[in-house]
Amino acid sequence: MTRRTFDPGQCPVGRTLERVGDTWSLMILRDAFHGLSRFDQFEQSLGVAPNILSKRLAALVEAGFLERRPYQARPVRHEYVLTALGRDFVPVLTALMAFGNRHFAVEGLASQMVEVASGLPADPVVVDRRTGLEIDAARFTVAAGPAAQAPTRERMALVEARRRARLDAV
Repeated sequence: MTRRTFDPGQCPVGRTLERVGDTWSLMILRDAFHGLSRFDQFEQSLGVAPNILSKRLAALVEAGFLERRPYQARPVRHEYVLTALGRDFVPVLTALMAFGNRHFAVEGLASQMVEVASGLPADPVVVDRRTGLEIDAARFTVAAGPAAQAPTRERMALVEARRRARLDAV
């Protein structure tokens, strides 16, 4: 992946995007979630140049999203399977798919999540595991965490001030 001079600091979004923040990496993870595991499968599915695919697969292995396993001895060939970290990323891919279907599928849905038992379409949302509430801007806000350093605390204080100003204006 191309490294930029961007420093994500403590930002969890920036840190994640440093590892998977390009189209090819996200599409490789999507295909791995769909069961593809071999270089030629990814290459055929994505139509990506082999050198780019090699770099992205290596970066995803290095970042811990994929594990590289030999499946053939002569010549040695490897498959790429989701690790626990990669499987933990599946809800992010699901949220991206739901967002894309909701806002950009002008021709209709090409793919969607369905419940296996019933076959009924799912309506993926992000919920708080503790309360079961759907996470939205009305009920939830971002706040500094216990390990936040001064720049993060300052940025979060501005976020909170803006939120309060919006509430006061209503």
